[in-house]
Amino acid sequence: MTIRVLIADDQALIRAGFRVLVDGADDLVVVAEASDGAQAVALAKSERADVVLMDIRMPGLDGLQATRRISADEDLAGVKVLILTTFELDEYVYLALRAGASGFLGKSVDPDDLLDAIRLIAAGEALLSPAATRSLIMTFLAQPSRVTAAAAPAQLEQLTEREREIVALVAEGLTNDQIATRLFISPMTVKTHVNRSMTKLDLRDRAQLVVAAYQSGLVRIGPTDG
Repeated sequence: MTIRVLIADDQALIRAGFRVLVDGADDLVVVAEASDGAQAVALAKSERADVVLMDIRMPGLDGLQATRRISADEDLAGVKVLILTTFELDEYVYLALRAGASGFLGKSVDPDDLLDAIRLIAAGEALLSPAATRSLIMTFLAQPSRVTAAAAPAQLEQLTEREREIVALVAEGLTNDQIATRLFISPMTVKTHVNRSMTKLDLRDRAQLVVAAYQSGLVRIGPTDG
């Protein structure tokens, strides 16, 4: 199946570069380009995009607002947003994930890694670059008062012990295959547990599951980590 990609960036040169890269892959195709957030939202719907490569800083409606609108639109439930920006800061990581993004990468990412990220996001995985993950964790640890609860500890009681174990591993950044290897179970079993956990917690995707794991205290980082 060909993955349909929408590129949203206010710089035409950057859009052109991403288009050449994406269209060069056999399983990916660029279906449209947007120069601002409002166009991105409209084109995501009209062009039936699977993944939106979304810049944060754009005129008018920025990438975070556009991501929030896409995530809130039931007609766009299948659309995944991968944030691409030169500003890999904890504030942006936090806001992007809260807005409903499924991943976050810096624009300096290796071309092959970007293509793999698009495929990963389209498959329903969450993706954060290592620096972004560290920043996200430190945001939750250092400034918990800024975080609105997505999953309180009581809500996690809905999860089985195995589901909580798998959610914690998801929050550490492990893929289904890596979790399966760690727990000696099949990737399909991992996927089933992840999907059930998201359903029980009323979460859109794995990225929000990561947020919930930290916000609820299920996963904590020691003072020497990060």
